[in-house]
Amino acid sequence: MDVALWIAAGFLAVVALAGGAMKVVTPKAKLAAQRGGEWTNGFSAGLIKSIGTLEILAAFGLVLPRLLDIAPLLVSVTALCWMALMVGAALTHRRLGQDKLVLVTVAYFGVAAFVAVGRL
Repeated sequence: MDVALWIAAGFLAVVALAGGAMKVVTPKAKLAAQRGGEWTNGFSAGLIKSIGTLEILAAFGLVLPRLLDIAPLLVSVTALCWMALMVGAALTHRRLGQDKLVLVTVAYFGVAAFVAVGRL
C-alpha cells in the first residue's frame, strides 16, 4: 500500500507542480488562448498566479513531509486542500461546459482522496 500511496502522491505532485508553474509564469492572455483556457476569463491575473502558487506548494506538501519524516500528517492535510481546490476547478469547468476537464478534475480529486485517507 505504501508504494501505491507514493506513486499517487508523486503523480499529484507532478501535476500540481507543472500546472502551478504554468499559471505562475505564463501571462493570463496566453493561458486564455490555450485549449481549455477559457476559465481564466473569470479570474484576475493575480488570482491565477495565487492559484498557481498554491498548486506549487501542494506539490511539495504532497511529498516532502513524508519523505523527510517531518510532520507526515501534512501529506493528508495537503491532499485535503488539493481536493478543495479540485472542487473549485470542477465547478468552474462545469459552468463553462468543459465536461472532459471536469472528469480529469474529478479523477485528481479521487487520487487525492486516496492519498489523504491512506496517509492518515
